[in-house]
Amino acid sequence: MSTYSIKDLEQLSGIKAHTLRVWEQRYNLLLPKRTDTNIRYYDDDDLKLILNVALLNDNGYKISKIANMSDAEMRDEVMKLTDRTLTHDDQIHALTLSMIEMDEERFDKILSTNILKLGFEQTMMTIIYPFMSKIGVLWQTGAINPAQEHFMSNLVRQKLIVAIDGQLYKGGGKKFLLFLPEGELHEISILFAAYLIKLSGHKVIYLGQSTPSADLVSVYNLHKPDFLMTVITTSPSSEFVQDYMDHLAENFADAKIIVSGYQIVGQDFKFAKNVTPLYYLRSLKEYLSEINEVLQEK
Repeated sequence: MSTYSIKDLEQLSGIKAHTLRVWEQRYNLLLPKRTDTNIRYYDDDDLKLILNVALLNDNGYKISKIANMSDAEMRDEVMKLTDRTLTHDDQIHALTLSMIEMDEERFDKILSTNILKLGFEQTMMTIIYPFMSKIGVLWQTGAINPAQEHFMSNLVRQKLIVAIDGQLYKGGGKKFLLFLPEGELHEISILFAAYLIKLSGHKVIYLGQSTPSADLVSVYNLHKPDFLMTVITTSPSSEFVQDYMDHLAENFADAKIIVSGYQIVGQDFKFAKNVTPLYYLRSLKEYLSEINEVLQEK
């Protein structure tokens, strides 16, 4: 079981620590535990409670009414809200709760409903990616364990694969080779890139997670792609990213190389002429549009 400070709850729920303390005193909403050294802390149940409270309060429920709800009543009201509202923050709250509780049916329903109403691309941009940013905060505070993270990632991955399979390549366009460096397992961003590239009418050769350098060279020599794309999140580590990009630029000098990911954003790297950084994945759409404009002019 994870433990949280009141600052952790503030960061995760968006409710100010001062407000939480007032609600504790006035409504007995939270009952903090104490360590042997008398330091206050909160547990998983407190986190789920506050996420529910935040969602209801943001949608006009008075805190006095929320405080008198049973756990079952509160959950029912949250379910009703997320079924009928398309407010992005509400959906992200609901996904977070579903992940913490590992409620696969609920998680899948939220994703599917938003995809039907917003479209796959907008659901990824406005709900899934902000949700994944929130997951990053949850990791930092120890709020989720590896099982919960894998649960979430696999469900999102399934949606991405279905969406990618639905985009049929009709010939023409450019050829993109997509891969992750050795040791890199965070696949969501590169899968979404594959979806956007296929949607734009280009051919995708997808190698996926932790691609050995020798295999990358073999596939490159076989298919001669116009572009290589990778996303660097955790591997290689920050001190080796420059060397890794230089290695790609030198070994695939005839291709254009697109790099993105957490290890790229906000860093002061020197990029070779054939390497293009994308600091935000949404920039890939603009990049693809520029490629298509050039193709249409020919």
